[in-house]
Order: sequence, then C-alpha cells, then structure tokens
Amino acid sequence: MSESFVGRLLRKKPIEALVSDTAGADPEHGHLKRGITPFQLTMFGVGSTIGTGIFFVLAHTVPTAGPAVILSFALAGVTAGLTALCYAEMASMIPVSGSSYSYAYATLGEGVAFFVASCLILEYGISAAAVAVGWSGYLDKLLELVLGTGLPAALLSAPLVADGYSLAFGGDGVINLPAAVLVFLCCLLLIRGSKESAKANAVMVLIKMGVLAMFIAIAVTGFSVANLQPFAPFGFAGVSAAAGTIFFTYVGLDAVSTAGEEVENPKRNLPIAIIAALIIVTSLYVLVALTALGVQPAAEFEGQEAGLATILENLTGHAWPAIVLAAGAVISVFSVTLVVLYGQTRILFAMSRDGMLPELFHRVNPRTMSPVACTIVVAIFVGTIAAFVPDAVLWDLTSMGTLVAFMVVSAGVMILRHTRPDMPRGFRVPFYPVLPILSILSCLYLITKLGLTIFELFGIWLVIAAVFYFAYSVRHSRLEKTAGGR
Repeated sequence: MSESFVGRLLRKKPIEALVSDTAGADPEHGHLKRGITPFQLTMFGVGSTIGTGIFFVLAHTVPTAGPAVILSFALAGVTAGLTALCYAEMASMIPVSGSSYSYAYATLGEGVAFFVASCLILEYGISAAAVAVGWSGYLDKLLELVLGTGLPAALLSAPLVADGYSLAFGGDGVINLPAAVLVFLCCLLLIRGSKESAKANAVMVLIKMGVLAMFIAIAVTGFSVANLQPFAPFGFAGVSAAAGTIFFTYVGLDAVSTAGEEVENPKRNLPIAIIAALIIVTSLYVLVALTALGVQPAAEFEGQEAGLATILENLTGHAWPAIVLAAGAVISVFSVTLVVLYGQTRILFAMSRDGMLPELFHRVNPRTMSPVACTIVVAIFVGTIAAFVPDAVLWDLTSMGTLVAFMVVSAGVMILRHTRPDMPRGFRVPFYPVLPILSILSCLYLITKLGLTIFELFGIWLVIAAVFYFAYSVRHSRLEKTAGGR
C-alpha cells in the first residue's frame, strides 16, 4: 500500500507526449490555437512584468532598502536571469501550456507537479489581485488630475484589514470597485481569444515603455546625487529583503512559457522571448528606480500612491506630465493584469487536461479556441479578492510562489540533462551545472528574506492544496486511469 501511495506521488507524465507535434490535443474538448508571434510573445513577458514592479513597489521597498533599492532591482534581475536561462532550455524542450507545472510533471512526478501548481496559483491569481488593487490608485490619480476630483473613498479600498495572517472587517472602504472592474474587463478580452489578447497587449506594452522613457527623460533634469544619501541605511539586509519583495514582478518569465501551445515555432521562439523580456524589463526597472530616487528623497516614498505621477507633478509644477504618466500607468497595469490572468487560465487548463481539476477548466470554445469557462471562474475568484481584500501581504505571497516555481524549473533542467541527455534542445543553459545550481541557491536566499507571516500563509495554502489533491486529483488523474484505476 505504501509503495502504491509513493508510486502515485512520483509517477511522471511521459515526456514524449509533451514534445510531440500533437501535444495538448484533446479531440473531446478541443485544443488551443497557435497564432502568437515572437514579438507578441516577448511583449507578453514585458507586459506581465513592467507595471507591477515599477509603478507600485517603490512605495513598499524604498522604506526597506533606501536608495539602495536600485541594487535590489539588480539582485532580483540577476536571480531571475539565472532562472530565465533554465526556463529557456525547458521551454525549448517542452513547449506546452502549464509552464513549470508541466515541466515538474515530466521530471519530478505528479505530487511535486501539483505542489508547483499550487505555487503558480499564488504566483498568478494573488498577483493579479494585488496589481488590480494598485491600479485603483493610478486611476483615481488620473481622474483627479483631469476632472479635479477622484472617486469616492468608499469605492477605492477594501472593507477588510490585515492583522498578521488573519483578516477582519474594519477597513475604510466598502469595495475596491475599480479593481474588480479591471479584472472583468481583462476577462472579456481573454474570452475573445489569445491572438486578439496578444495584439492588444503588444500595443499597451509599447505605450507603457514610451511613458516610462518619458519619465526617465524628465526626471533626469531634476536629478540630485544628494537624494541618494545615505545610500544603504539598512545595509545589505535591507537590499535583500526588498529584492525578495520585488521578485514577484518577474512573473513575466513564467507567463511567457504558459503560451507554449499557442506560439508559432515554440522551440525557437520561447527561449528568444524569455531572454529578450528579461533584458528589457531589468534595464527599465533600474533606470526608472535610479531617476526616481534621484529626484525625490527616499523618506517621501513610503505610503505614496501613484508615486511616479506625483514625482513628475512636483518636479515640473505642471499637471500634463503627471496626466500622461498616470494614463500610461492605467494602460500599463491593464496589460499586466491581462497577461497574468492569461497565465493563470493556462495553468488551470493544463491541470484540468491531466485530470487534476474538473473538466470544466479545459473545455475550449469552438469559435474563439479559448477556455471560456475557466476564464470566467478565474475572473470571479481574482475579482473577489481584489474587491474585498487589502494588498498588505499579497506582494510577498506572490514572490514566495514565484521563487518556488523557479527553483523547480532549475532542478528540472538538471534532472533532464541526466535522464535524457540526447533529447533535442533548442537552447542549452551555458556553464552547466553551475548556473542552475546558482539559480536554486539565489531563489532559496530570497525566500529566507520573506517574513514569517508569509511562511505561515504559504503553509496554510499548501495544506488546503494537499487536501484537494488527495480527495480529488489523485483519483481522477489521467495517469491513474491509464494505470487501470488503482
């Protein structure tokens, strides 16, 4: 009995089924359609990354690291870069939906894959809610600049407040209405299909990159080295703690790989898009953080909403730069939410196809070739969190899920190099095995910098996931049915 139990946890999905030309095909419920170009895929990575980290997170991380938060962005970028190379190799080998969940299923077994999927739900679902909450602040700032008045306070914040890892009523608001509206608008666009969503996202990403370039150009005119002193008031401990929080913004690397079944020539284009997105994102993050801190003293960042727009307004004495920045942020964060929700639906799609979730999640609309029911369920779940839950701990929870998923991908590269050394690879991690090992160690280091509350919440979430796995997934798994329903 114990061998059977352990065997179920360690059974692996045949890797041949993931790399074949018909991977992902499901004659009963349909399959996803290939139509995403390399440029659109790169914009997916940039779109799901730029926005969260640079528009919101400075207010959370500058008080932790001071001006040295610039180094925090670089540290998070280097860690993400190590993992990006591992993602590029895995994606070139296994170009299917599901990202690190699918990679884990082929290399580490079903139990680990479900554990990784649970982390991915934190990585995508919670981050989408947190980003939507932050979007409300920029929308309110834009309305205030344009119309002279913002939205009522009761419609801008959640009725719940965070006390440790418990939630209680007592917030200033009734509902964060803009956040919920944003989630459902993204849902409507995703229902139309991935190709249409990719085109819309590419346009929005180009707009946000232009807006950030404008911010850098204007902020440089008011740059003062004095604002960077003292540079690291909390030492390297503050730098690494801020890097742990910032790391959630690199969810875009994983989001690129979730599109494996919908991108043209995936074995070539997935690695290109992952690495290109990382370079673009890290460069913009460091430049914007440097110029923002050179214009505004570090002490003024704490609790500052719509921070970049406020910096431009104070620097220029005019409203128009702040209006352009706020409008760009509103568009930018729309694209972030869109791609993150897209990634979440594709993770659940892959899990459902494997029997880990009910069939509802992998039914594809024959006209749009998209998982409509799955998208609606995700929108309701994420929209509810965004509307009624504060974002006090959502950022770090997302980082925890992202870091764990990234470690699994790096481990998967080493396992397949050992078990399948002759398998065709469109990209190979250089300096193997040093870089995959460094990727795992750097992720572990950032995890240790997250707060105790995050570990408690993460533990509770894993217990819930384990209950669902043993109550439902282990009995409905397609591998279980193939084995004869033991």
